[in-house]
Amino acid sequence: MQGTTIDEAELGAAEPERARLASLMRCRIAGTGPEAAFDRVADLAAALFEAPLCAISFLDAERQWLKASVGFGALTDFPKDDGLCRHLVHPPIPAGAGLDGAGDGVLIVPDAAADPRFRDSAAVRGPLGIRFYAGAPLVTRSGHRLGAICVADRRPRPAPGPKARAQLAHLGGVVMDAVAARRRTMARRDADSFVGATATAVITTDAAGTITFANAACERLLGYPAGGLLGRNVSLIVPPRLRGHHVAGMAGVAAGREARLAGRSVEVTALCRDGSEIPVELSLTLWGEGAAMGVGAVLRDISERRRRDARLMRLAHQDPRTGLPNRVRLTDDLAALLAEGRPATVLAIAVEGLRGIVDGLGHAVGDALLEALVLRLTGRLAPDALLARIGEDELAVLLPEAAETGAVQALAEGLISAFADPFRLDEHVLHVGARIGAALAPAHGTDAEELMASLDLALDRARREAAGCVRLYEPAMRSVAAERRALQDTLRGALLRGEIVLAYQPQVDLPSGEIRGVEALIRWQHPERGLLPPSEFLPAIESSALALRFGWWTIDEACRQAAAWRAAGLPLRVAVNLFAEQVRAGTLADVVLEALARHRLPPEALELEVTEVIALLDDAATLHPLRRLHARGVGIALDDFGTGYASLSTLKSFPLTKLKIDRGFVRDILADPHDAAIVRAVLDIGRSLDLAVVAEGIETPEQAAALVGMGCRCGQGYLYGRAASADEIARRPGRGEVRAAGRRARARRA
Repeated sequence: MQGTTIDEAELGAAEPERARLASLMRCRIAGTGPEAAFDRVADLAAALFEAPLCAISFLDAERQWLKASVGFGALTDFPKDDGLCRHLVHPPIPAGAGLDGAGDGVLIVPDAAADPRFRDSAAVRGPLGIRFYAGAPLVTRSGHRLGAICVADRRPRPAPGPKARAQLAHLGGVVMDAVAARRRTMARRDADSFVGATATAVITTDAAGTITFANAACERLLGYPAGGLLGRNVSLIVPPRLRGHHVAGMAGVAAGREARLAGRSVEVTALCRDGSEIPVELSLTLWGEGAAMGVGAVLRDISERRRRDARLMRLAHQDPRTGLPNRVRLTDDLAALLAEGRPATVLAIAVEGLRGIVDGLGHAVGDALLEALVLRLTGRLAPDALLARIGEDELAVLLPEAAETGAVQALAEGLISAFADPFRLDEHVLHVGARIGAALAPAHGTDAEELMASLDLALDRARREAAGCVRLYEPAMRSVAAERRALQDTLRGALLRGEIVLAYQPQVDLPSGEIRGVEALIRWQHPERGLLPPSEFLPAIESSALALRFGWWTIDEACRQAAAWRAAGLPLRVAVNLFAEQVRAGTLADVVLEALARHRLPPEALELEVTEVIALLDDAATLHPLRRLHARGVGIALDDFGTGYASLSTLKSFPLTKLKIDRGFVRDILADPHDAAIVRAVLDIGRSLDLAVVAEGIETPEQAAALVGMGCRCGQGYLYGRAASADEIARRPGRGEVRAAGRRARARRA
């Protein structure tokens, strides 16, 4: 218990000492050399007391430093415990009481050699040989004792009277005034050094506008030599056209009317020495009043900011690739027309095939195609028409006039005719098409936002119809869009309620008719309308964020079913169609591999079907996950080959294992020699590239026989069965042969 009390006492004493040393550090006085202000006080004290020794000293944690002294020779410092002044800094009685019984804080020692408190001190017994000592503490306003001013003699003296004690205490106050003045001077010097060295331009003037200070950064900013601004009127850096406003503003500042400007930043124009002008941000500071008032300003060159803002403004209203006005600019111009009460006609053009060209051949080719297309379209537009790019594959035309329905149709058809001829760009011959939506103001919208919404609905309808279609906005389109959004909301709930199911269409070995695999096809078991085919709801999924949610669910469900069939002796490969969003997401490989691992399914049991649109996304982000899956053994099939924009180079770069011949070629294989030739060509490509080939849409034995005769080994279609439930697939005739094949395969692996 006693030890704890000692520790607590030591801790209590340590806290004030830390605060005292912190105060000493803030004063920046300990350890510094002689200064005239302190020397004069020491000389005065020695003279007043007729003492041969006098010192002004400061004490840190270990040493006592002499800031000024008389009679101490070259001595500048010594251990704190060797002197008598430490009794003033660390008195044994509370501060404010005299150590010799008086209440003025002054310590008087008539004969230190006879005083048991001091006689063993090094200052008494050592070379200094001090006998008489009188000292006053140096105290800050916060009460911290930093040191002492003392007078001493090598012989004993009688104690001085109250007047002398008061004079010594007063001199201690004079020393602390000098410390405070020194601190202020150093702070100003530091500030001046900082302001002079900083890269920020600083300038000050008096109340009349005369420049009293300008740092090097300010001189560099305005192009003046060192000292070239001092003494001149600040109007020198104000452009002539603005000087009248500046003079009035300075007068207001001097009169106190513009004090609100202090502390605020404003953007103004500054005049440089060479006559050029630069935009600057100016922050004012005021001090003093009337004729004694000073004005300070920090100047920041904002030329780059202005250039950046102008560039951002331009980019905000301009398509960065084509230089055409963008959707923001189009909407702003439309809003200005409507605000004036003027009519307007707006057309939106969907450039069919542009995305595939950009994805397949790169942005450079896509940009060149757009440039050529813009030239063609411009030749078909009136001079006052605004042509803009409002989307990745969408252009728009704004006409500041009303148009009848027939005139809109004629204009749109003229624009579509610009797409008739192919575009020849270096070695590329490119074909693109167009669909157009149109809206009229004020009939289809009285403000820009409403009219643009009507335009989007019209273009959306045109996209869903035949190539070259032109659709003018109709009020019913809004209800259709609302119905689509409602359908998407319902589908989201249907997935959660388990109403979404998979049906499976057999893929068979054509010579034997045995099932080799199945294609998983999504269905909606609607609680009121029954089992719905994908045509009823798939477009709503593909055009929304639901694509990823439904796509990942389909992969997981297909893997689950494939694992269940394998456990029952049916080693069927399951093919799953991918949404484009699944490929763009970048996580396809991770999701698929996790599903395979979760259901303990070998990679070769799963096949992913991609469309030609997806295959054209042949950038690294698209190819890497598919190549990763291909390397692990997951099959990759190209669906509906020959109906899109895929080229032979796509087959070379894409990680494929199978081609699927579109049902459109199979349907007329017996009647149309061109379809038959295409099928043979695809089969030859498959053999040459070591790719399996599946013919879709086989409906008759004659079609099957023709395909077998051409060398096709695998197919699917109504001849072999429509999409059925998992249980129906398991009950199909011939399942024993499939099970036997599965047992033989397992035996070979064993």
